Amino acid sequence: MEQSIKLRVSQIEKSFPGVKALDKIDFTVKKGSVHVLCGENGAGKSTLMKIINGIHQPDGGQIFIDEKPVKIGSPIQARNLGISMIFQELNYVPEMTVEENIFLGNLPANRFGKVDWKQVRQRTTELLRAENLPYSPTTLLKDLTVSDIQMLEIMKAISYKSDIIIMDEPTSAITHEEVDKMFVKIRELQARGVSIIYISHKLDEIFQIADEITVFRDGTVVESHPREELDIETVISLMVGRKLTNTYPKEEVEIGDTLLKVENLSGAGGYRNVSFHVRKGEMVGFAGLIGAGRTEVMRSLFGLDPIASGHVYIKGRKVTIKNVEQSIKNGMVMLSEDRRRYGIIPMRSVKENTTLSSLKSVFYRFRHHGKVEQDIVSDMFQKMRVKTPSMDTVIASLSGGNQQKVLLAKWMILGPDILILDEPTRGIDVGAKFEIYKLMTELVKEGKVVIMVSSELPELLGMCDRIYVMAKGTITGEISRGDFSQEQIMKYATGSITSNEVNRIER
Repeated sequence: MEQSIKLRVSQIEKSFPGVKALDKIDFTVKKGSVHVLCGENGAGKSTLMKIINGIHQPDGGQIFIDEKPVKIGSPIQARNLGISMIFQELNYVPEMTVEENIFLGNLPANRFGKVDWKQVRQRTTELLRAENLPYSPTTLLKDLTVSDIQMLEIMKAISYKSDIIIMDEPTSAITHEEVDKMFVKIRELQARGVSIIYISHKLDEIFQIADEITVFRDGTVVESHPREELDIETVISLMVGRKLTNTYPKEEVEIGDTLLKVENLSGAGGYRNVSFHVRKGEMVGFAGLIGAGRTEVMRSLFGLDPIASGHVYIKGRKVTIKNVEQSIKNGMVMLSEDRRRYGIIPMRSVKENTTLSSLKSVFYRFRHHGKVEQDIVSDMFQKMRVKTPSMDTVIASLSGGNQQKVLLAKWMILGPDILILDEPTRGIDVGAKFEIYKLMTELVKEGKVVIMVSSELPELLGMCDRIYVMAKGTITGEISRGDFSQEQIMKYATGSITSNEVNRIER
C-alpha cells in the first residue's frame, strides 16, 4: 500500500548576504518513513529544516502538511503543527536543570496561572524512566557530558508527541550503544506513523535507518531515491560532485625527538596515573568509550581543569600548567569537542573569532590596527581553506566544517608546537573531513604534533601513527600503526583484553 505524503515543500528558495542557500527545492516526506538528507556542510540541508521549523522564513515557495498549505512563522507554530526539531549544535543553558531544559518554552501552568512544578517533576521523571536515562530531574546541564545532553534533546523532541521529527546530526555525540537505542526508538515512532527527517554525515548509519535518501549539493536537490537504489560510494560522489579516492590522506612523516611527555598524571576528572609521549612530526590518537577520561586528560593539559599529581615535560623541560595561559605559553593549544560552548562566539564575526587568541597582535599602541588584523586573517584563511562570504560574516552562519577551520586558524596564529584536537570532525561532512585531515597532515609535516581524541575508530586508524586506548580513567593499551585493528582497540576500551594478548601486541 502506497504511503501518503505527510510533508511536501515546493520551490523553496532562501538567500543570505552573499550566498544563495536554497534554489527551488522540491522535497517530500511520506507518513511513517525515515527520510535521510545527505550533503556537505553548507549544502542547504539545515537551512531547509530551519524553514520547516519556522526559524527562517523562505524567500519563495510553499510548504504543505497533509497536502494542505501552511505558513510556519516560528518554532512555536511549527510545534503546534506537529513538528519538532533536534539541532546539530546543542542549544542549552548550562545553569538550567534537566527538568527546566525539557520544558523550556513549554512550562505547564496550574489553575492560578503559575508554573506547575509538581507536574514538571512528575513528567520529567516519567520521561527519564521511559528512556532509561540515569539522571535526576534536578541535575544541572553543566554537570552532564555532551553525549548526555544530546540524549536529553532527543527525549525532549519525542516528548512533544509530534507527527514530524527533524533530527539534525542526532548521533554526533552519543555512543554506539545509545545509537542502537535511538534507532529502536525511531522504529517505534515509525510504527506510530511519525515521519522522521534525518540528517547525518555518518553514511554507515544512514543505510541502517533510511527508507529514502535525498542528496543536496550547493543549495539544490541532486537526486532522491529509495535506500535500496543507492550505495555509500554513489552517495559520496553525489554529495561532493567527484569521487573521493583516498578518504584518509595520511602521509609518511619523519618522526623526531619527544616533544611532549606526560608522567603519572591524575586529576579531578577521574583519570589516574596517565603516562604517554608524543614525538615531533607524529599524530597520536586517543580512543575509548564515552566516559573513559580522554577529554578530561586533555582539558587538564590545556589548563582548563586542575592536575592533582604527575608531571608534564615539553621539549625535555618540566613545565607547570595551572591555567590556559600557561599551556599556550608552552606552545600547546586545544580544540574542544563542544565548539558551540567552548570554541566560537556565535554572534561575532569570523574575523573577530579568528583573532580572539592573539589580540596583542592587532591591539597595540593604544589602538586597533584593522589592516594588520585583515592581513593576518586573510593569510590564515587561505592556508586553512576557510570558505566564508566575508570576514565580517557572523560565524554562526557558517557550516560546521568552516567553523572548525576558523577555530584551527585562531590557534595557528599563535604558532603552537602541540595541537590537541578533541573530536575535530564531529558533525562534519566527508568533504570537510578530508580538508581537516589534510590540514592535520600539513601540520605534522611542519614538525608539529597532533593529539586527536576521537570516537570514530576509522579516522584514528586512518590518520594516526600510534593510538593510546583509555578505559575507566586509565590508559589500558598503546598500539602502533602496523598493529592497528578495531578489534584490539575495542578490547582495550572495554577492559576485556587478556594479559597474553597484551604481551603479544606489545611485542
